[in-house]
This record gives sequence, structure tokens and C-alpha cells, in this order.
Amino acid sequence: MKALVYHGPGRKSWDEVPEPTIQQPTDVIVKIDATTICGTDLHILKGDVPAVTPGRILGHEGVGTITQVGDAVTTLTPGDQVILSCVSACGKCSYCREGVYSHCQGDEGAPGIGWIFGHLIDGTQAEYVRVPYAENSVYKLPETVSAEQGVILSDILPTGHEIGVQYGQVKAGDVVAVVGAGPVGLAAISTAKLYGPSKIIAIDLDENRVNEAKAFGATDGVVASDPDWKEKVMAMTDGLGVDVAIEAVGIPQTFTMCLEVIRPAGTVANVGVHGKPVDLPLQDLWISNITISMGLVNTDTLGTLLKMVASRQLDPDVFISHRFALDDIMAAYEVFENAAQTKALKVVLAAG
Repeated sequence: MKALVYHGPGRKSWDEVPEPTIQQPTDVIVKIDATTICGTDLHILKGDVPAVTPGRILGHEGVGTITQVGDAVTTLTPGDQVILSCVSACGKCSYCREGVYSHCQGDEGAPGIGWIFGHLIDGTQAEYVRVPYAENSVYKLPETVSAEQGVILSDILPTGHEIGVQYGQVKAGDVVAVVGAGPVGLAAISTAKLYGPSKIIAIDLDENRVNEAKAFGATDGVVASDPDWKEKVMAMTDGLGVDVAIEAVGIPQTFTMCLEVIRPAGTVANVGVHGKPVDLPLQDLWISNITISMGLVNTDTLGTLLKMVASRQLDPDVFISHRFALDDIMAAYEVFENAAQTKALKVVLAAG
């Protein structure tokens, strides 16, 4: 089969590799129908995730059709079309029993790490993928939800919702600032509006993304390169700052921006994948009663979000800016890596 293979920082190629096989009785093999590229894949290619070793097939999002099932699989059958969760869950360990799938203690990849696709085991940017713990890690796709829509549910919608909105404790009437209007930031905006905030402020260096964020639910926008960006944000509050600041980029500067606009007793929810240390000015923050949260998505809300997509309360289609054939994945990466010029949000790759 063909797959997108990582060969070390800055190097990847669309290679011929062996097809996956059933290794454990709880596995299934899935023929990929649609997949996509995530900002985390770009972090990997920058060398920010050293646990990803050369030879790894990248990708952790996808929808596909089951072709084989392991002997212990009873609730899935060949022919089922399923959403692959970006986080795998054994369903038996103490963390899984608490719904904290991101720290599944199963043996796949490494105990304590639920994100294994395209990280510690081969991922979804391929024609076929082996799915461990399948009965706990896939969701059957309803007829009313397309494969493209299902791909958006693999990662970014649950990530924005859980790590941004839920960890940020967004509630009715809040003023919410989302720093970074890329796909995950837009997912946070889309799901934050479900909680009834009074304002959602999109902040980004790219004026186009700030404007586009309004289609996802942002009420206001600020271009981060403006010298008075902070004053503009504060003017949208009572002068004390925002109730919730969601960091959705993963660089020190954007985390600092969140600290600059959060009000006393507010919450900073870090969603971005950071590859460098961030300064935390505790000498100023200790007296402010703020909460700082962070984490890896559990995808424990994927089923709920799937119901909302199926009932048209959420529209994943607005995230898709470009479509490619799976064989054109190298061109898709080029478009996604240059999002400022190409205006790319999510690029969806469909198998033939």
C-alpha cells in the first residue's frame, strides 16, 4: 500500500509500504476513505515531538471501512464505516474507566499515552491502518454524516471542545478570547457558542482568519499584529479582561498573550502543542486567582458531538477549505504548510 512516511525532521515521502495485519484479537483493519492533516503533524515535522521516529506513518484522523476484525471483536463487522478517534482506549484500565482515554495504560505504543496513531504506532495517512482496541476507539458513522464530516470529528472538534471549552469552564455570559484562529481554534469557537457566552473574540495574526472566524461563531475579531491589540480586547470587556482565554497555537508568545488579557479569577486553557518552554511569571500571577489548564484530548465527547453533527446543530463542512485525492497528499501538505498564503483550514484527502 501507499502511506505518508516520516523520515526525520523536515523529511516525509509518499512511499510503498507493507499493508498492516491483525496483531491482537481486539484489532481491526480499516481501509481509509478519508483523512486529513493536523497542525500536530507539522509540529512532528519540525522535530517538536521526538517520540516520533523515522519510518513512522503519520496521521491520527480518519474515516474508513473495516475490512478485517480480530477474534475478540464482536460489535464491529467488515463493511462498517467508522470514525477513527485520534486517541485509542483499551477500555479496561483505571484511566479509561474514568473517561481519561488520553492516559490509557494499555500496552499499545506506551502505557499512559492514548495518542498513539502517527505517534507511537503507524497512523491514518495511508491506504490501510491497523486500529487497536477497536471496539473502544471507533464510532460507527451514521448515514446522515459524510466521511468528510466524520474526519473533522476525529480530532479537532473534540479537542477544541474538551481542552478549550470544557477545561476553560466556559459558561453563559462569559467573554471568551481564542488566540489562534486555525482549525483547532475555530473548533473551540464553534463549540464555545453552544454554552452561551456573551462574546467570543478571535485573535490571530492573519486578518483573513480573524474575519473567517465569524462564520464559526466569533462575535468579534482582533488582528494580533495591531500595536493596540490588547487594548482592543480589554475594551470588549469591563476593562478587567476576558473570563476565558484559549491558547490554540502552541508557541510562547501566544500563551503570554492569554496571560495578558485574562481577568482575575479567569481561566487560561492551553490547547496548543508546545515544542519549547514557556515563561510563567508566577511572581505576578500568584495573586490573581487564575486557573491554567492544559491537556491531551480524551475524545470522550466525540459521541455527543457526532449526535450534534447528525442533527445539524454543528456543521463540520465549514472547516474544509481544500480537497485532494489521497495520492496527492504531498501537494496537500504543501497547501496546509502555507496556510497564510493558501487560506487553508482543513484539507481533506479522499481515497479512490
